[in-house]
Amino acid sequence: MTYDYIIIGAGSAGCVLANRLSENPNHKVLLIEAGGPDKKMEIHIPAGYAKLHRTEVDWGYYTEPQAHVLNRRIYLPRGKTLGGCSSTNAMAYVRGNKEDYNDWADMGNEGWSYEEILPYFKKSEHNEQINNIFHGQNGPLNVTFAKHYKTPFTDAFVQACVEKGFSENKDYNSDKQEGVSLMQFTIKDAKRHSAATAFLKPAMSRPNLMVYTNTLVKQVLIENDRAVGVEVIRGRNNTEKILASKEVILSAGSFNSPQILMLSGVGDKDELKKAGIACKVELPGVGKNLQDHLFMGVTALSRQQFGQNHHLSKWNQAKALAKYLFTKKGILTIGPLEATAFGMTDDSPDRVNYQFHYASVQNGDDYTVDMYDITTYPLNDGFTVLPTLLRPKSRGYVGIRSNNPLDAPLIQPNFLSEEQDSITLLKATKKAIEVMNAKAFDVYRDRLITPPDQSSDEAILLHIKKQLETVYHPVGTCKMGNDEMAVVDDQLRVKNIEGLRVIDASIMPTIVSGNTNAPVYMIAEKGADLVLK
Repeated sequence: MTYDYIIIGAGSAGCVLANRLSENPNHKVLLIEAGGPDKKMEIHIPAGYAKLHRTEVDWGYYTEPQAHVLNRRIYLPRGKTLGGCSSTNAMAYVRGNKEDYNDWADMGNEGWSYEEILPYFKKSEHNEQINNIFHGQNGPLNVTFAKHYKTPFTDAFVQACVEKGFSENKDYNSDKQEGVSLMQFTIKDAKRHSAATAFLKPAMSRPNLMVYTNTLVKQVLIENDRAVGVEVIRGRNNTEKILASKEVILSAGSFNSPQILMLSGVGDKDELKKAGIACKVELPGVGKNLQDHLFMGVTALSRQQFGQNHHLSKWNQAKALAKYLFTKKGILTIGPLEATAFGMTDDSPDRVNYQFHYASVQNGDDYTVDMYDITTYPLNDGFTVLPTLLRPKSRGYVGIRSNNPLDAPLIQPNFLSEEQDSITLLKATKKAIEVMNAKAFDVYRDRLITPPDQSSDEAILLHIKKQLETVYHPVGTCKMGNDEMAVVDDQLRVKNIEGLRVIDASIMPTIVSGNTNAPVYMIAEKGADLVLK
């Protein structure tokens, strides 16, 4: 079987590409997804987010032990279904800072400045409330503020941030990022609006688009330095070769795109040799340059049951589900996040370098709560500010354990290996403690429960290391650029191989200053244009 274009991975980028490339009825397009269809009910209910981790729709990866984070192995959720992480994430729509993209252009990546990529953000977007030069109104992806539920604690968070020096910012996705805002979400009609819902399903009736689910790519087939197709595993170890007459496009994300390249013989020749793989094209940067955002909580107990914890009792879950199904209102219409703030520490006066994710949730004070397992949460309410490291200096890598495509990739992020990352997180955490102690919270706050010991920087840093999690925004492992460690050029073509591109978060040379889902849509929109040109 031969297609014009084969897209590997039906996540946020892959769904956009499948839609845009199949718009022309003369293009025969195949989209391949390792996971199954997005049939799980919890995917489509915004609050169902909390029940998706470590299920069949999650790759459920872990890091190697983190030497600078108490030797912990840190959980890395990754969507494994149509829509990828856009079907399993917290639905935040955040573009980052305009200077992030100007940095990419300054590195020699032509066409990637903020001014040049803004039209691609707008192309995807239909913003329900904001109509200005920064937002789109005609795109397939619905973006909205929460309309059907908000906890009273959320307004207090906004006021507390203003009290402690943040400006109030109605739109962090405009030309100004700094300040405190209500979160913008990819939600439509009280349901998650994933890449599968927004981009893929409207295109699936096209006869020129074929979608394979439960199909694992074993390798990209490379002959004479050209990608000619893929070898896949379908069903019980049935392998099949499928050919591409124009291009193979890797959109498998920052862990799986480099893994597939390495399995295909593209990467550092010594590492490939160790795994028993013959090197076809030497590109030492494959899998390197891994970056991610990190956060942990500053948490207070509340005097009132106005938050999300008390809804976790079986009786309250049943009541909330009935309300949602019959009225499309109530707590299930939102995910865990409600607001956000972007700030600058004194050593980054020109650009934001930390973010507060705000949730009306409390997660205990004894480190027994697993942030990604709601069965471990207490039932008494509270609220949490999650200080987030936006521009980490630490760099890690993704490797392969063997030549078996069924083996999980080896993921070594080296979190907090650069001291500046700990310093920035510490400063952001101290600012979060200030915000939690603000007058605006007085009417609601019972007491702060984390960090349990605030008597010294060392005590706060220990809390950071005990509770640290990734915001699962991995990027950078097939970076765009023109240095010797770059994997793709600014047209997203894999170096030294014809007919092969990478189009997903792995191409980011440096991580953006905010949640990464919106930038991936932009990368895919621009990538589709590059392919079609």
